[in-house]
Amino acid sequence: MQFACTSVRWRHRSTIDEDAIMKLLKKLALATAIAVSMGSAQGQTVLNDWVFNPNGGGFESGQEINEYLDVNGNAFITLNPTGTNSFSFTEHAVFNLTQADSNGMLFPMTYAGGNISAVFEGSGTGTFGTGDTNGSFTFSGGTIRMYQNPTNNQYSGTEGIYGANLGNLIATFDVLAGGGGLVDSTGAPTTNGQVSVFAQASTGGLAPGYFFRGNGDDLSEESILAFAFTNANAIGDPSDRLVDEVACEFAGFTGPGCDGTDYANAPRQYFFISGNGQFKLNEVDSEVPEPGSLALFGIAMLGAGMAARKRNGKT
Repeated sequence: MQFACTSVRWRHRSTIDEDAIMKLLKKLALATAIAVSMGSAQGQTVLNDWVFNPNGGGFESGQEINEYLDVNGNAFITLNPTGTNSFSFTEHAVFNLTQADSNGMLFPMTYAGGNISAVFEGSGTGTFGTGDTNGSFTFSGGTIRMYQNPTNNQYSGTEGIYGANLGNLIATFDVLAGGGGLVDSTGAPTTNGQVSVFAQASTGGLAPGYFFRGNGDDLSEESILAFAFTNANAIGDPSDRLVDEVACEFAGFTGPGCDGTDYANAPRQYFFISGNGQFKLNEVDSEVPEPGSLALFGIAMLGAGMAARKRNGKT
């Protein structure tokens, strides 16, 4: 009798261990899936020491950019459940780009009319997080449009879309499949979670006079990749103007906040997030996922599959 009782306790402990291992493997598989996407960006050659002229005045008067443009902004996201734990989404966002390399040299202060902003539209698919395991999302496509506005202090206003699409269109990027990040059980990015976007501007997608290689070649004459990432956080109480401009006008939302009632985020349906991060240019010919990331992802998925078969009594 003592032996039988011990045996039961041993089997129960084994089940708990298998559950823990399964959770670990799921987390590893999810993390490495993101790593594959991130590895693609890391495998690219980031363009260093390029030149940006915020008012389109050409190479000679431009500012050398060591690596990135600083971006900050807000996004409205709507989710559409596609299964028990899956969803599709659309994102509409506005961004302000005020400096480079976090150097404190604000474009509007150092260049007359150097007000740089952008609007973003993207869509994709994802899975909700469950329990203590995060879900994830990835982009399938979209557009980034960057503007230079000669008029100061219009960003976050009521002209255009939150003042983000005024002035001269200086860049158009097509969002590439991939990127994304981790989400919680509501579908929102995890707290201060990194969201990545890969994009490409075709030849002529950049306006002449703004973007240059370090040797003076105008990047408007070639195709160029871009990699952007932001640290995203939920906005619990977005301003009425943000709701009016981004949700109602830009996204075409017709629910609360746009129908005469008060707006409030609705988990698993729609919500606002804020983000700040970096926008980098990359060489086109180096978009290759890192083999190590792919191998790690394969090992994780294989382990998860073996554990699942064992739990189901299959060999």
